[in-house]
Amino acid sequence: MPSTLAALLFLGLSLSQRTSTQKQTLSKPVIWAKPSFMIPKGKRVIVWCQGSHEAAEYQLHFEGGLSAFKRPKSPGMGNRVNFPIPSMTSQTAGQYRCFYRSGELWSEPSDPLDLVVTGLYDTPTLSVQPRPEVTSGEKVTFHCRLETATSTFFLLKEGRSSRPQRRYGNIQAEFPMGPVSTAHRGTYRCFGSYNKHAWSFPSEPVKLLVKGDAGDTTSAPTEHTSSDHWDSYMLTTETQFQEDPVLWDHNAQNLLRIGLVFLVLVALVWLLVEDWLHRKKPQERASRASSQECRRFRAQRALEK
Repeated sequence: MPSTLAALLFLGLSLSQRTSTQKQTLSKPVIWAKPSFMIPKGKRVIVWCQGSHEAAEYQLHFEGGLSAFKRPKSPGMGNRVNFPIPSMTSQTAGQYRCFYRSGELWSEPSDPLDLVVTGLYDTPTLSVQPRPEVTSGEKVTFHCRLETATSTFFLLKEGRSSRPQRRYGNIQAEFPMGPVSTAHRGTYRCFGSYNKHAWSFPSEPVKLLVKGDAGDTTSAPTEHTSSDHWDSYMLTTETQFQEDPVLWDHNAQNLLRIGLVFLVLVALVWLLVEDWLHRKKPQERASRASSQECRRFRAQRALEK
């Protein structure tokens, strides 16, 4: 019994210590931009930061330094705030991170958000070789050219899941692709840049049509290709607002640990009560035996008199 009590007590103390340590660590927040990480010069963008519901303050850091801070309007409902940037320029383009505070503790920094300003240089030209309509399994190469001297080129496919491809060159860069499949169908544009946060105007769109295997006559989906106004919502790595699964996992682990600690404490109390009752029974028997002995002794004394 003592060894069982000691083992349970040790387990309870260990879980309590782990739970206390877990509570001292805040999961990192989530950061994203609306309408997109790519913003034309002079346009508005909003940086969102999402932490826990207990967050009391948020900080936005730009290129490693504090840029702004904000407190949630409703205490206990502060799981996200926004930091508007009224006009995007080369001075506001760069890498952002955010933090939040709960009580006296500050969270880990969010993952980096790279905001890009577009429309700072001339417009590049984009072409695809050998031709814009190919068969699945062929290889193609996109050529992006910008007469204004630059150092970096980016190729992007319109769509929310698109990620930019980067190549280096002075006035031209090539983007080989393939063997292609129907998944490569779509509209592409390219940009020139001196750095990864300041890009040129977008090129005219180039639509790549990929025919499937023999007998597949499916055409590429219709896409917006107007060069007069490029909808930045068509080209974005924006993270839509969701409940952060990391935060949910963090809370679930806390609840699990608290539940385990509670069960261990209940078991400890039960064992202590059982041990106390076990010890009490011999004492009660000894007390009853002693009382009976006293009564017999008194009775015997009375008879002798």
